[in-house]
Amino acid sequence: MIYGDGFRPNVGIVICNQHGQVLWARRIGQNSWQFPQGGINAGESPIQAMYRELNEELGLVKSDVTVLQISKTWHKYQLPQRLVRWNERPVCLGQRQKWFLLRLCDHAEDKIKFNLSGVPEFDNWRWVSYWYPVRQVISFKRDVYRKILKEFSESALFAQERTDGELLSSDDPGKAFGKKNWKGRQVQQRHNVRRK
Repeated sequence: MIYGDGFRPNVGIVICNQHGQVLWARRIGQNSWQFPQGGINAGESPIQAMYRELNEELGLVKSDVTVLQISKTWHKYQLPQRLVRWNERPVCLGQRQKWFLLRLCDHAEDKIKFNLSGVPEFDNWRWVSYWYPVRQVISFKRDVYRKILKEFSESALFAQERTDGELLSSDDPGKAFGKKNWKGRQVQQRHNVRRK
């Protein structure tokens, strides 16, 4: 599905752990790393697409993660001319993305697998420091990564305990968690990565 302006609806997924690190995945057969992402099918909501992509790309299911935050707006990036497939109709010029911040449950790290779908997207992953992807992602995605990590930074970098089932809104994090549930301790960020 591609909109009339040439942009494909898409979801992006940032997965963090309790140390404020994020999951960084390597595209299969390449030295190219990114966050998981994928297209939204016709009739599918963004959150349905997110859970489907989570399973297809990483082998995880809903019970393996907690949704911490959803981006307030859609973020868009344009493909470089050399990557546009001009012979396809409709032509896809780029992606319009709704982003999700997830926390991986403690039991789920060993469940990550890349071979559950017909054509794997990734072949390796690792935990990296929170801002590392902004410097390392391919250049045409860099602005979106910078914006989305800035938007998600409070939720990902501060230790929080959820006492209710309410989803964190980007507009008012304090409202969703309750001021008393916020811990004022920022997690120390590590620049080293742990390879899997």
